[in-house]
Amino acid sequence: MKSKVKSHLTAALVTLVVAAVGFYFTLPAISVHNPALLLDIVVLVAIYYVVFLISSKRGSGVIMPHEVKPMLKMLRIPVIVAACAAAVYIIGSLTGAVIFNAGRYRELLTVESGDFQEDVDAISYNQIPTLDSASAIRLGDKKLGELSDMVSQFSVMEYYYTQINYNGTPVRVTPLEYVDVFKWFNNVKDGIPGYIMINMVSQDVSLVRFSDIGCANMKYSTAEHFQRNLYRHLRFNYPTYIFEEPTFEVDDNGIPYWVCPRIEYKIGLYGGRDIGGIVLVNAIDGSSEYYPVSEIPTWIDRVYNADLIIEQFDYYGTLRHGFWNSVFGQKDCRETTDGYNYVALDDDVYMYTGVTSVAADQSNIGFVLTNQRTKETKFYEIAGADEFSAMRSAEGEVQNLRYESTFPLLLNVGNEPTYFVALKDDAGLVKMYAMVNVRQYQIVATGQTLRECEENYIKLIRSEGITTEDTSEAKELTAVIEDIRTAVIDGNSYYYFRLAGSDKYFTASVSSNSEIVTYNAGDNVTVRYNESELSVIPAIEIKRA
Repeated sequence: MKSKVKSHLTAALVTLVVAAVGFYFTLPAISVHNPALLLDIVVLVAIYYVVFLISSKRGSGVIMPHEVKPMLKMLRIPVIVAACAAAVYIIGSLTGAVIFNAGRYRELLTVESGDFQEDVDAISYNQIPTLDSASAIRLGDKKLGELSDMVSQFSVMEYYYTQINYNGTPVRVTPLEYVDVFKWFNNVKDGIPGYIMINMVSQDVSLVRFSDIGCANMKYSTAEHFQRNLYRHLRFNYPTYIFEEPTFEVDDNGIPYWVCPRIEYKIGLYGGRDIGGIVLVNAIDGSSEYYPVSEIPTWIDRVYNADLIIEQFDYYGTLRHGFWNSVFGQKDCRETTDGYNYVALDDDVYMYTGVTSVAADQSNIGFVLTNQRTKETKFYEIAGADEFSAMRSAEGEVQNLRYESTFPLLLNVGNEPTYFVALKDDAGLVKMYAMVNVRQYQIVATGQTLRECEENYIKLIRSEGITTEDTSEAKELTAVIEDIRTAVIDGNSYYYFRLAGSDKYFTASVSSNSEIVTYNAGDNVTVRYNESELSVIPAIEIKRA
């Protein structure tokens, strides 16, 4: 009897040690919604009984015939535990299966219809990001390589490069990490000294040192080990939470934080993945606080990642008439296109992606904008080319230079939905820009600068007669013509004139205003136009005063 008790104690001790070590390194969420936990339980029960059997037979090591039946009886317990775990997993999966819950999956995302011209303001030059993530990584590595006191000890954490709005400017930020474990030993006491910030408009790259902004070095990150490792820090403080991959952000004062979205499963045990809130971890001292979705601070830009938004929109788009229609008839079924990008609107970051029919042709039936902090989603029903067709069209304009297009960014240019791309050379450096009309992707304008590209594009869409510029808030200027010039562009005659008191030129085509050919310097005229940063502004209307 004592021997059996001792064997049970030995088995329990070994199992607890294995469980503790396993928990420390694998960090499983202690939640019924974590299917991996079921497997862990089965493994631990099996370990317990294996150790018990070994311990109870360590004297002779021989199993006597009369002992076989009791041992088999004991082994029924781990078998029963394994069967129960399998049953929980199967039942949990079936209760959350799409086939039984098509309506609930479709309701995971609320989608409203949007008005493009009303919702998406014309973006200014200091808001247009010109870099993609690949270009940002190149610039970040180059910047760190210039710093002799850093490059031998730290490298750039390329996984993150989170796009955020920082004081009204789109930037990408990513922390530094230790080059290897030996460098970690050398620097762990002081921590990580800064992070990379890349201005996506000007392409300026800076290493933000914590000493320069008056705070201590960063002690908590995914690059740390032991208790300062972010994943372990989260698990020990929030053992039941299931987390989405954390993202790195900085607040308006440059203080670094980890935004750690908490996953909730709203359908069955493992279905209907959504975000219930975030744990915000101060990367410097490790202090943390949980925020429900409705209370998340407004400076945070990324709570819902692009993959989750796309997954939920595809449920919304394909399950419009139930599960079986999504498989067979596919009436009114729509899905997102293969790529996505980000656009800054009203100090928030929105994910953009196109929407096409499930037939997967080379055209879009519209596009989606989703606020990555609130998940507010709007669908804009605008038929046109898909993003990859626009990319090929832009590359075709400069085919002799063999430039490669970045994935498009959706802009409002002249109140026309417009794809904007950067054109890169073989070294990944941005050399030119292009704007492609969404509705008619053969209409492409390029330029060496953003301003030149936009000017060329405005002229092109006006000459094609497709611009839908809003004239409800047009300005008027009545003055004497001080200078007037003419030009022929693509077979069309244009007049350029500068009025007294203005340093900008206005332009109008003869095809839109034939009377302009009679105007001369010294004539008094009234011009209606929309406010613009262009050096040459297209006139909506011009007439004699």
